[in-house]
Amino acid sequence: MRAPLDLAAPLTGAAGRFLTGVGLFLRGLGLYVRSPGLMLLGVVPALVSGALFIGAFATLAYFVDDLAALLTPFADGWSDTWRSMVRVVAGLALLGLGGLLGVVAFTAVTLVIGDPFYEKISERVEERFGGTPNAVDVPFWASLRHSAADSLRLVGLSVLFGVPLFAAGFIPVVGQTVVPVLGAAVGGWLLAVELVGAPFYRRGLRLPDRRAALSADRPTTIGFGTAVFVCFLIPLGAVLLMPAAVAGATLLARRTLGQPTTEG
Repeated sequence: MRAPLDLAAPLTGAAGRFLTGVGLFLRGLGLYVRSPGLMLLGVVPALVSGALFIGAFATLAYFVDDLAALLTPFADGWSDTWRSMVRVVAGLALLGLGGLLGVVAFTAVTLVIGDPFYEKISERVEERFGGTPNAVDVPFWASLRHSAADSLRLVGLSVLFGVPLFAAGFIPVVGQTVVPVLGAAVGGWLLAVELVGAPFYRRGLRLPDRRAALSADRPTTIGFGTAVFVCFLIPLGAVLLMPAAVAGATLLARRTLGQPTTEG
């Protein structure tokens, strides 16, 4: 694979590139707002998987007190104040872990369910900015199989990162400040790697190629992914903004591969 960022070498610091990534998501949102057809294409599969994951997270929230008590038996003999504090922290850590895993898994499942819809959205964005150079014709079932396998790997990574973050959530102050920021960054990275799947497959590139390309400009990738991650945590945000995230991810893929992201 060619060096991905030769034509798009970042000229600003990490903070500037992070904001560039946020801007790519906002541009995807703009494309989405101006193209009602994209909304119709992308919202239907997101509604299906969104209903499942909202129900799962609501169930977690309902039982979070019981789960927190189950995970902190060592606090049973403590005073009411300290026991309550420990279990509140445990509950928040559980909800944080559930949010991270839920957003990544929601995105993975939605992309698999709606593969033809999101492929079409990505193609339309590419056509708007000059098309796809060296496009490869990937059969639908092969694309679906690869997408599902790659998504499972990324969900597995979210578990691998999420468990240590959950444990770190028990550290006073750090668990309530630094850990949520790290969780958003990790979740953002995984979301970005998932969402650029369609434009990379279209060029004959697989998951290792995605990771290598996006790693070359990690701040931009994390800026894009974190913006998506935070919006997906908003009630119904994931359902309504999934097409915008796919459109923005297509712009991220084009920028990463040194291809035009401006019309004309």
